[in-house]
Amino acid sequence: MNKLISRQAAIDAYVPTKHMNVLVACEESQRVCLAFRERGHRAYSCDILDCSGGHPEWHIKGDVLPLINGRCEFETMDGLKHKIDSKWDLIIAHPPCTFLSNVATRQYSLKCCPPEKVVARWEERAKAAVFFMRFALADCDHIAVENPVGFMNSAYRKPDQIIHPYYFAENENDKENYHEKRTCLWLKGLPLLKRKNDLPIPPPMYILQGEKGKGKKIGWCEGMRNIKGGQDERAKARSKTFPGVAKAMAEQWG
Repeated sequence: MNKLISRQAAIDAYVPTKHMNVLVACEESQRVCLAFRERGHRAYSCDILDCSGGHPEWHIKGDVLPLINGRCEFETMDGLKHKIDSKWDLIIAHPPCTFLSNVATRQYSLKCCPPEKVVARWEERAKAAVFFMRFALADCDHIAVENPVGFMNSAYRKPDQIIHPYYFAENENDKENYHEKRTCLWLKGLPLLKRKNDLPIPPPMYILQGEKGKGKKIGWCEGMRNIKGGQDERAKARSKTFPGVAKAMAEQWG
């Protein structure tokens, strides 16, 4: 009970400073980074990939782990060096979910896969879980770790909140955000995101063409099958934060 009270007290006392230092980990799209920048915060995205958000001057390309506890120096993609003298005011992390989500659960079963493949898969899952926990346990007072429903829900703890992009859509014609996609948030020192609307659950918005030309309605994640460029491009598309969610994070946490 005392832990719950102390956590709630920290959340109630959360008052963002005028200009926060924000680290957005594992984000090449820069959607969250840009949402915080638009509100005047000193936000940086970090990923092992080049940024696709159009602002290399705010993107750190490389390993994020040496940076997560703050008090660090780093170089953005434009070649300029920066320094953070204290802890980050806020960390928002999107660790890769390839080996953590429930999508490929059958690949961890000996009933479905050969032993050597199962062992290799579990090794990758262990690495992914440790990477996830590095963010959850970082030396920062305000942290949000995002992932789909999966392994960490039981291996770590249940998330503080599960949201869908359509919670933050402007209306039913908002094609960018009016989608159903369960997203878990593990929070430290942050309030829950407040839903923006009371819109109904959106219908499937993609049509998958079958061999005989018959269309089948499928959900948002399944719709990634239609993206060209192979598995890497589909994974990149699935990992992008929806604009409405990024805006809500910046408005409510920044």
